[in-house]
Amino acid sequence: MNRLPILLLVTLPLAAQQAAPPASWKALKFPALKEIQIPKIEETTLPNGMKIYLLENHELPLVRGTALIRTGNLFDPADKVGLASITGEVIRSGGTASKTGDQLDEQLENIAASVESSIEESYGRVAFSTLKERTDEVLGVFHDVITAPAFRQDKIDLSKSQIASGIQRRNDDAHGIAQREFTDLVYGKNTPYGWQIEYATLDNIKRDDIVNFYKRYYFPGNIILAVQGDFSAAEMKAKLEALFGTWNYQQPPVPPFPKVDSQPKPGIYVATKTDVTQSNFAMGQLGGEQSDKDYPALDVMGDILGGSFESRLFVKVRTKLGYAYEIRAGWDADFDHPGLFQISGSTKSPSTAATLKAVEEEVRRIRTEPVTAAELETAKQTVLNGFIFNFDTRAKTLNRLLTYRYYGYPDDFIFQYQKAVANVTTADILRVAKQYIDPDKFVIVAAGNPKDFGTPLSSLGLPVSDIDLTIPEPKKPAAAAVSPATIAQGRALLAKARDAMGGAEKIAAVKDITQSGAVQTPNGLKVTQTEQWIAPRYFRQDDVLPFGKIATYSDGTMGWEVTPQGAGPLPPAEAQQIGFESFRMWFPLMLSERDPDRVVSAEGDGKIRISDKSGHDVLLTLDAKTGLPASETYSRPGDPQGPLEEVYSDWRETNGVKLPWKVAMMQAGHPVAEITVTDVKFNQGLTPEQISKKP
Repeated sequence: MNRLPILLLVTLPLAAQQAAPPASWKALKFPALKEIQIPKIEETTLPNGMKIYLLENHELPLVRGTALIRTGNLFDPADKVGLASITGEVIRSGGTASKTGDQLDEQLENIAASVESSIEESYGRVAFSTLKERTDEVLGVFHDVITAPAFRQDKIDLSKSQIASGIQRRNDDAHGIAQREFTDLVYGKNTPYGWQIEYATLDNIKRDDIVNFYKRYYFPGNIILAVQGDFSAAEMKAKLEALFGTWNYQQPPVPPFPKVDSQPKPGIYVATKTDVTQSNFAMGQLGGEQSDKDYPALDVMGDILGGSFESRLFVKVRTKLGYAYEIRAGWDADFDHPGLFQISGSTKSPSTAATLKAVEEEVRRIRTEPVTAAELETAKQTVLNGFIFNFDTRAKTLNRLLTYRYYGYPDDFIFQYQKAVANVTTADILRVAKQYIDPDKFVIVAAGNPKDFGTPLSSLGLPVSDIDLTIPEPKKPAAAAVSPATIAQGRALLAKARDAMGGAEKIAAVKDITQSGAVQTPNGLKVTQTEQWIAPRYFRQDDVLPFGKIATYSDGTMGWEVTPQGAGPLPPAEAQQIGFESFRMWFPLMLSERDPDRVVSAEGDGKIRISDKSGHDVLLTLDAKTGLPASETYSRPGDPQGPLEEVYSDWRETNGVKLPWKVAMMQAGHPVAEITVTDVKFNQGLTPEQISKKP
């Protein structure tokens, strides 16, 4: 039977329907947002002073809790900045009296649970999450972490090492530099709000400091605990009373946090970073608190100026002028101290001055011209619709209420805020803009390469200052005393090692080397590596990693690097490290007594310390039987994680010179990497022109 006519009858109407033009997005109708509902919360205070808030939520078989502790890094001593952050981390990572942090990790991972801790600027936090059926077990861990942390030294060392790595890398990102320096300048670098962790303050932090910090702030009367999830409030109250009711440790009331009392000097501050093609900027002044009566109007004003794709700054600076891909502005108020009014973004280096000028014009315009009714309504809806997401689940609602209680805000603050935003007028926007923001008092930070700015920033009519981004070096262990006797002994030991490797004549004859090998780390990362060196200072390294290739070159003064993200000048920190690698290259190192800038000195039995005027320093330990170097210990420039030790083995001869073909790298007693050499070639006639070609 021929069914074609029937199919046509069926498909033609569908095709006609699909061809109908879609309705305009302007015709779409959306229901009004649901009103925020504050659920009933069970409250109790234990005899020891701990406040507890409970919220039943039977949607999922989960239980979650958060304890807030009135503390913060604002209480750091000036000479031990970083103390609170380390304490907050090691409360959990350092384990408890009965289990190490690693054992807790394994226990919690096996039951899909978590217990985490931290200390931020103005609060400490310990939180847990668990499936309902594991509640008792996880509450036990949560209790032990809060009341009896062990602060094991290995986790303190690990935390300090990780923070030190962050110090080392803090100038890598221009955006991060602009944000950090703007914040520090506005609040004042001599206040807790503007401090930053340095190697020196980190080195001052000892375990006793951490224990004492914990004891001062972690006591029941200084803690509020909120728990929400699938439980009976009465039963959960009984569990918490049984767990924490006998914890009767007390301390004097915690003092208020330091006041913000800053009068920053207006002007333009330049953070020079030569390895970028864009400028990142941050500009503005002190803001206010969320409890301020004008906060709702200021919040709306910030959105009109730079809070969305329809904001004035976005339309002018990005869309019309094409200066910036991103730009934002906002009146960022804090709960308990003035926040920051900040405008931030990035632009091509040559348009830095023009971008800052365009931003200034928009700031002055919002202070002198009323905004339109359409701008006002859009911003009000954006602010209200965005804030609602703080309350779109019962868990978020409880956390927000916990925050209000912690900072002393009324429970109905959200309703006060909503009503105030709804009542903001165009006159209010003009009034608060005139009253609270003043571009003549702005602090402006630009992180980029001033040589590429085109128009100098001084053309903007503000004083221009340079920001010192120097990172103070970590303190080095004191070297042994050097005397004519130790120098003579050191040179004799070096000659012994040199003879074992092939003799001074053959070592001095090496003018270039190409060495290939493989690097493997304990976590399984494998790298194929080729190094090329030309006397006295030209160096190139090519690495093949799982995620791509990296090539680095230096002529001893400057150089370049090529990564999967692109090519650019060699960052100063890497240039410094390559300079150190050239210093400890075998051939000049073994002839160090011939270099007037180097000092060779014996330091203990079979040990030779070699250093130079640039601060480079290595300690060679010789094998008593062979005379060959058994190991080398050194601290790389800018590496805060402590000295590295290279242990040498599998010595092989190439053109009469012996080199190790196996190198085990250790740091703080732990393996870092193992290097296996696969090929060595000497004196191939390499030239700087050859090895400086980019891939």
